[in-house]
Amino acid sequence: MSTYNGERFLPEQLRSIHAQQGVQVSLLVRDDGSTDATLSLLSQEQSRGGLRFYTGPNLRPARSFMHLLRHAPDGADLYAFSDQDDVWLPDKLLSAALAIGQERGPALYFCQTRLVDERLNPLPQVLISPRLTYGEALVYQFVGGCTMVFNSALRDIVNQYEPSYLRMHDVWIYDIALAVGARVYFDPVPHILYRQHQGNAVGQSASRGREWTERVSRLLHPEHIRLRTAEELLLGYASQMSPANRSLTEAVTASHGSLRQRLSLAFSRKLSPASRTIAITSRLALLLGIF
Repeated sequence: MSTYNGERFLPEQLRSIHAQQGVQVSLLVRDDGSTDATLSLLSQEQSRGGLRFYTGPNLRPARSFMHLLRHAPDGADLYAFSDQDDVWLPDKLLSAALAIGQERGPALYFCQTRLVDERLNPLPQVLISPRLTYGEALVYQFVGGCTMVFNSALRDIVNQYEPSYLRMHDVWIYDIALAVGARVYFDPVPHILYRQHQGNAVGQSASRGREWTERVSRLLHPEHIRLRTAEELLLGYASQMSPANRSLTEAVTASHGSLRQRLSLAFSRKLSPASRTIAITSRLALLLGIF
């Protein structure tokens, strides 16, 4: 868990983690420079044996979670990310453990979320039905780190390379998993109350208007998220990709300077996501050279 000024919701989330059924949980927390009572809460919880925590400079969520992953103890059967403000249902970790089972190769699990407001009242749901293909992962950034659970084999692969460009830790790890051919399990049943409030670092908006506003903003002010992520994947994991995945990644990285390559990719089924909306916006981003 990475914390930052999380005093308001942290106690409830800690209780839900310790209430997990059918698994043994060891909680490691990195505080990302809190100035509220978060450190006091963590210190009290640590004195009771409920967690171990350490502090560091403000790295923001993506780098903070990756720091945690590198410094987490070896030897765990599974690793899971936790936000500071959600509530886990009692079977969250057990559901992941049963799905991954005794898989020895790299494996990753994630599930649907149940959106709630800050008082845990239900909100309109944003459902996903991913195809779980590498091509989809290169264009569609939908996975929630707060639902992810993965084994030590995938953790070891992730920790082999530290990217210079990293937008979010969860998308990065999901991309790596599919790039190297890991087993990926999606559970359509929600096992987490995903709290939406003004302090969310990243939220899952139920507003169509806000969703489209954010997409238009990305089109007008391109960060080249997908292109730069593909470049990092090649730098870190090209040797572990299948020939098909490597070829597709190379095509994406070459598209920025080639209209012909962009046209080819824009109408390629290899990059086809499950979401029609994402298919339209990603195709437009390719054609405009802002992918």
